[in-house]
Amino acid sequence: MGEKKEKKPRGFAAMDPEVQRRIASAGGKSAHRAGTAHHWSKETAAEAGRKGGRAAQERRAAKRLEAEIAKKGPEVEPAG
Repeated sequence: MGEKKEKKPRGFAAMDPEVQRRIASAGGKSAHRAGTAHHWSKETAAEAGRKGGRAAQERRAAKRLEAEIAKKGPEVEPAG
């Protein structure tokens, strides 16, 4: 009754790695031909790095705040 079935990969993850590479490569080539592939300049790459750094910093600050609140425990109002 308590047995868990092992999850098996589905879809793209279940494919042979070589087949995955061929499909991904074809998609990339198609995007370049269509002119829709993203081209990174130094400026866009730097901005993306800054944005990721800010997001990580905000997540760490939020976790620290949550830990600080959890340490204090529930605040109980005096009976009046």
